[in-house]
Amino acid sequence: MLVLYIVLGIVVLVLVLAAIAPKNYNVSRSIEIAKPKRVVFDYLKSLKRQDEWSPWGKRDPNMEKKFTGTDGEVGAISYWKGNKEVGEGEQEITKIVEGDSIESQLRFLKPFKSTSDAYIITKEIEQDRTKVIWGFSGKNKFPMSIMMLFMSMDKAVGKDFEEGLASLKEILENK
Repeated sequence: MLVLYIVLGIVVLVLVLAAIAPKNYNVSRSIEIAKPKRVVFDYLKSLKRQDEWSPWGKRDPNMEKKFTGTDGEVGAISYWKGNKEVGEGEQEITKIVEGDSIESQLRFLKPFKSTSDAYIITKEIEQDRTKVIWGFSGKNKFPMSIMMLFMSMDKAVGKDFEEGLASLKEILENK
């Protein structure tokens, strides 16, 4: 009988945790770049150029990369397979609002299967100054949602976004 109460207690605990766990996440960072919006946007929409400033590419210089479709257009896909730190997956451009935003779907295959929506938004601050907002969002599915009670997606990848944007700024401002 005691075992039944213990099992019932565990089931109730898991159900309560699942009910209060965060169902969604959205992580973003921004930076201002001393370049015109058109120059920044044209650079950003290229998946191949994203590799130049992405923090994850630096973590595995021997990462296998493949590109399909026309780079910088909807339907272009960047596939990667790397070490344990970068895993395996692909990014597909799903929408471009010319001069304003690039949306893509991130499909992670390893170490965990998951899908996220990524976005890059450009805003003109002044004629030669552009704000870039880079982020991604998605849904926390059970049982991952329970894990999100004990870890922060923002803390897990926020510093990576900051590192990538700093690299982007350095590259574009030195062109």
